[in-house]
Amino acid sequence: MSSHPMPAPTEASPAAIAFREAMSRVSGAVHVVATDGKAGRGGFTATAVTSVSDSPPSLLVCINATSRTAKMLKENGVFSVNTLAAGHIEIARHFARSGLSMDERFARGRWEAGPGGAPLLVDALAVFALKVADLRQIGSHFVVVGEVLAAQAGTDDEPLVYHRRGYRILHDTDHA
Repeated sequence: MSSHPMPAPTEASPAAIAFREAMSRVSGAVHVVATDGKAGRGGFTATAVTSVSDSPPSLLVCINATSRTAKMLKENGVFSVNTLAAGHIEIARHFARSGLSMDERFARGRWEAGPGGAPLLVDALAVFALKVADLRQIGSHFVVVGEVLAAQAGTDDEPLVYHRRGYRILHDTDHA
């Protein structure tokens, strides 16, 4: 990762529009990234999540640097990644709505504190409790690398996927 912020395309530039349209074709698992601590409890819906390494176990998450959850996550130093199942569409929608308070967001689903204190969604497909190992701004977003404090495979339900600006349910056709 470069430590120098990359210039972001302007909001209405043709490059930004083309980039967003192309990215809408890239399917991604849907997660809720959550944090809790001295800066408060916060969370958001994310698809920009990926593994980095298994030694040490770590994940990478991207978050808009101007969001209220970014400020909380940065100060709290801990967060969770909760991979959503098909039955979690309403949770995904709630955590994606900027007009809702954090209490309203966390009113959906059953949450418990994980190692480090970050909220874990009890019935998620997978949950990861992490501590911030690296955080740097690149363009409009923070790129956050989290070292895994704990990981657990959860339910074996169908996954929730985001594609073409909408939630989709991925069905297992190999075992039908």
